[in-house]
Amino acid sequence: MLVRRTRPLLNFVMMAFLVLGGFALGTALMASRAQQQDPVSLAPITVAQTGGALTEGEQTLAGVYELVSPSVVAISVVSRTGAGGGSGFVVDTQGHIVTNYHVVDGASAIEVNFLDGTIVRADITGVDPASDIAVIKVDLSADRLRPVTMGSSNDLVVGQQVVAIGSPFGQRWTMTAGIVSALDRAIDGFTEFRIGGVIQTDAPINPGNSGGPLINLRGEVVGVNSQIYSETRSNAGIGFAVPSDLVARVANQLITTGTVQYSYLGVVGGDLQLRIAEELNLANNVRGVIISEVAPNGPAALAGLRGARLLQDNQIDYSTSDIITAINGEPLLGFDSLISYLAKYTAPGDTITLSIIRDGGKQDVQVALGARPTR
Repeated sequence: MLVRRTRPLLNFVMMAFLVLGGFALGTALMASRAQQQDPVSLAPITVAQTGGALTEGEQTLAGVYELVSPSVVAISVVSRTGAGGGSGFVVDTQGHIVTNYHVVDGASAIEVNFLDGTIVRADITGVDPASDIAVIKVDLSADRLRPVTMGSSNDLVVGQQVVAIGSPFGQRWTMTAGIVSALDRAIDGFTEFRIGGVIQTDAPINPGNSGGPLINLRGEVVGVNSQIYSETRSNAGIGFAVPSDLVARVANQLITTGTVQYSYLGVVGGDLQLRIAEELNLANNVRGVIISEVAPNGPAALAGLRGARLLQDNQIDYSTSDIITAINGEPLLGFDSLISYLAKYTAPGDTITLSIIRDGGKQDVQVALGARPTR
């Protein structure tokens, strides 16, 4: 999102956006029905058999669903490519709803369904392809809207329990549960820049969950479910949610100004690999970002940062490359860490301190960040 990176091809795995196509849904349901076996007879479960009470964990999950589900909406879209859909959630009493950009991209008509049975049309307030976030608006009175409570994604820890509510495969107001599997991932948006600070979760999400909330057990929205890694476009235990701190900033800017501004460093690079570290005679515990290109006249170039040289045989000479090991004193594990830091903590006009290795020596470089160029 804020800087560009070079990245390897994904073998046998694809990044799937979770928008649900109506035709695909119908086909999947028909195939599923054709494969069903005769129903299994089960003895009815009575209150006496279960003890009649929920466990503390069950009470918590049921409470989260009761609290948040009235704020979650199912979205149906008609566009030039046909019918589709996804999920979203109410963020204020003025009728603004957050969803994914890819859910409403190209929409000619948007229909929003609420848990209480209300169905209403919506208009697009603003879209941000770079973060895959959009805001739509419905015309309902404030007393009929239940805004969510936004939590801070910066407070999340790996292993923390989370739930997702949405419309997987058109099954509206479905809740699934899991944990935060990892933090500060970076995923592709709909521009050349990547989305940083992304949450990885194993809470099952599938096509139709796009735009729906990822929620902590306090009932606070901590992310927007957006993508999965999958061979089949269905849940494989690796889902990604755009972090709530970024979502809140993007949504507020879309509502107030209609546009979103991001900071811009102006480098292309990748993780420092062992092979390159050995070629440069670096210790094998050095981590960071090796710069392959510096955008002409960009912030990094103006600060004097250096990239690699392209040799005549199309080989890359990294001996001239700066290696960024930390930003504002925060160690970088790789390129995703750089993208995430810039996304979470910086804005155009900020000055950052990059710790770099150049020609085997260490130094700090001050960089005044610019605004991401429009293309």
